Amino acid sequence: MTKRSEFLDAARARRVAVPGFVIQALERPGHEPTIRVGFTCSKKVGNAVARNRAKRRLRAVARHNLPQFGQPGFDYVLIGRAGVTAARPFVDLAQDMRKALTKLHDGAST
Repeated sequence: MTKRSEFLDAARARRVAVPGFVIQALERPGHEPTIRVGFTCSKKVGNAVARNRAKRRLRAVARHNLPQFGQPGFDYVLIGRAGVTAARPFVDLAQDMRKALTKLHDGAST
């Protein structure tokens, strides 16, 4: 996802907060068989170096987990958290991702 309008659409969708990040998921009309993903970190996360590190970690977690646990036809936005996303162990971020996707697709949203 690259357009601001796509991120704004996802912001009105279901969301789940887990310790490492917040994830938003929007089912696209038309049921395209692809999974699209976007990443964002506000200035609360830190300076540019900290924000880029947090986004790199979120990209890695998404790359490993979305093909297995994500659903085709969905847009996902991962939002980094200040002081947590960049410092949390990768194994814990991966568990957070699986837990969040399970909550989103089982209908339990927060």
